[in-house]
Parts: sequence; structure tokens; C-alpha cells
Amino acid sequence: MDGLILVKKHQGCTSHDLITDLRRILNIQKIGHFGTLDPLATGLMIIAVGKATRLSSFFLKADKIYEGRIQLGYSTDTYDSTGTPTSTEKKEWPEKKKILEVMKKFLGKVDQIPPPYSAKKYRGEPLYKLARKKKEFELKPSRIFIHSFLLKEYHPPFLNFEVKCSSGTYIRSLAHDLGQILRCGAHLSELTRTKIEPFELSAAFTLEKIKQLKGEGKISHFLIAVESLLPQFPKAILKESGTALARNGNMVFPENISKVVQTDTLQNKIPKQKEVIFRLFNLEGKLLGLAKKEPEKNSLHPFLVFNQRDIER
Repeated sequence: MDGLILVKKHQGCTSHDLITDLRRILNIQKIGHFGTLDPLATGLMIIAVGKATRLSSFFLKADKIYEGRIQLGYSTDTYDSTGTPTSTEKKEWPEKKKILEVMKKFLGKVDQIPPPYSAKKYRGEPLYKLARKKKEFELKPSRIFIHSFLLKEYHPPFLNFEVKCSSGTYIRSLAHDLGQILRCGAHLSELTRTKIEPFELSAAFTLEKIKQLKGEGKISHFLIAVESLLPQFPKAILKESGTALARNGNMVFPENISKVVQTDTLQNKIPKQKEVIFRLFNLEGKLLGLAKKEPEKNSLHPFLVFNQRDIER
């Protein structure tokens, strides 16, 4: 079993719990996620199984879209509704016009400080562990990018929003910082991830549905085969001589290639790479790995190669 599974995470479940449950349901050990969600949050998670786990670098940096709710009036130590209030509650709410003005200030490049209770590490230790031990630490801001931050509804003290942002953005920090600028305090009360480009939440499956389909032998209904991933990269189908070279990480030359197929169906949805990358396939249609084009040597240089046992399964 090699590929991706789009999972609809429910509230209260940790990302670790989700992996544990899927490992049991699918009876597979080689499994991991491409980006976590807080227990409070629901929505889309990308789960990789088998050799697809080695493709994480191509998905972790994808832009994401969230929908959620922010409660104005007071801040918390976790920046969400699970935390302890850190300010007295205020009952005077800002006008909608003021909120819209402040939300615009977050657009573009932003230096954001992560929440003190988060999985981000400080000197090798997760922040939430340091926070629980009441240890002091100074965090450096991370550069993120906010494409859009929209106010969907405003019924004080709650405001519903949608945000499109870069990888590494903490929506809890966004809610907290909004409250600080508005001078009324705020925290995140609900959050759903609706998209990890190019994948939509509408295409995701609950654990219960995955378990049902697995029991019915319909794995292909929820598994995105590894051979169909990264369609923005051309597909180089290798001759037997090319397959032998690629398996050992050696240069593949034009005479070793049967044909090249362009399958760039998602060209405008996936960030372009600085280097020209090819997906390498054998004549049986199995993905062998990935290679970078070496124009000076008129060849393809494999940089990620799946082992023989994986390819023959």
C-alpha cells in the first residue's frame, strides 16, 4: 500500500492518535502525516503510507486554507479556548469597520511568534513541554505569508473568518495578535482546515469510512496511488537499461529512456520547483523515484530512489 490518504480529522483527536488509529485499521507500520492539526481543530490531514512517506518535502510547504471562529473579549495562555484566561474579560466590542481595517494589516509577509503551547521546538524541546514546566524561553518570530484574511460574519463577541496562508502559520497566534491590536483580547474557539493545496476537505474520508472501505476490500476508493502523485513533474518511462541505472542512483541518459510524458494537470496549483524534476517509471508502470535534470551532462540524476522491494510489491 503506497500513496496518500486524505483524512477528515475530528475534534479532540491528536495527530498522533490519528496515525495510531490508521496504523491499526490498515495494518501497516510505514505511515506518517504531512502536517499536524491541534486537538481543537478539525478538517483535512494528508496521511502518507508506504513509500509515499518519502515525498514529504513536496507537500509540507503547501499553502493552506482555514475557516474558523475567534472569540473577542479575553486572551488565553494557549491562544485558544482550551487555555486559561490571561486577561480580564471585556464587554465592549470593536466595530466591524475597525476589525476589517486591522485584518488588512496581517496580509502579506508577517513575522509571527508561535504560541507558547505548541509543538514548535526551542533548543530541541517542544514549547508545550517547557510551558508546562513554567520554564522561561524567548521565541524568535517566523516569517509567514498571509494571502487573504476575510471576515465572514460578525456577531459580537464572535467573528467567523477564512484565511489562506503559507505553511508554518499558527492560526491561534493570528487570533491572539488580532485581539492584541484591537485591545480587547481574543482567542481561537473553532478551526477547520479546508484545503492543503491542491487537496480539498470535500475529498477527505473519516476514519469510520476508511475502516468500512478497507473491510470491503475497496482500498483504491480512499488511497491516492503514489504513481499519480506530483503530476506537475514530467514522467520519464525508462527502458530496462535505464531502470537498472536508476535503481543504483546512477545517471540516466536519453538512450535509456523509452519516452517522456507531460502530465502537468495541476500546473497553476502547485508551487514550481527551482530545478527541473522528473518522475522515473519502469516499463511496468511502477514509480522508481525522482531525478533532477543535468543539462550539462544531458542526463537525469536520481536523487530519491525507492528500494527494489517497494517497487516490486
